[in-house]
Amino acid sequence: MTVTDRDIVRALQGGLPLAARPYAAAAASLGLSEAALLQRLQAMQDSGVIRRIAIAPNHYRLGMTANGMTVWDVEDARVAELGAKVGALPFVTHAYERPRAPPDWTYNLFAMVHGTTRDEVEAKRARIATLLGAASRANDILYSTRILKKTGLRLRRKGAACSD
Repeated sequence: MTVTDRDIVRALQGGLPLAARPYAAAAASLGLSEAALLQRLQAMQDSGVIRRIAIAPNHYRLGMTANGMTVWDVEDARVAELGAKVGALPFVTHAYERPRAPPDWTYNLFAMVHGTTRDEVEAKRARIATLLGAASRANDILYSTRILKKTGLRLRRKGAACSD
């Protein structure tokens, strides 16, 4: 990574500016053109320095205060197929496979669901249960009670003390 790339990452790691042209605003703060900023971001993505630029919404601030990770016990041989179907539902923000930890944890398919009330989330969980049918041997839901992390990698400023 070049010095300019590090400056770009530091400038964007807290989020894009709320502006009509956020990349142009960020570029201006760095003394770059919008085209140069976009070119550097693409180069960093192409080289694998950054994987993606994505939105990380704060669900609570959007009024989605009931957030539940639904967990499902499905056949390991079918988890990819079923996970793709669950992940395609418009109300599932992300779905993924995780290893089981028997005997206490038998679930291998996880799907995050958000709603304004727990009743709404439970209704969405019921829709997933209908989709999975007999393929789901058991399920549960884990409601979040606070936001634990909403950021990606953070670069420290030169000379900043390390707290680790």
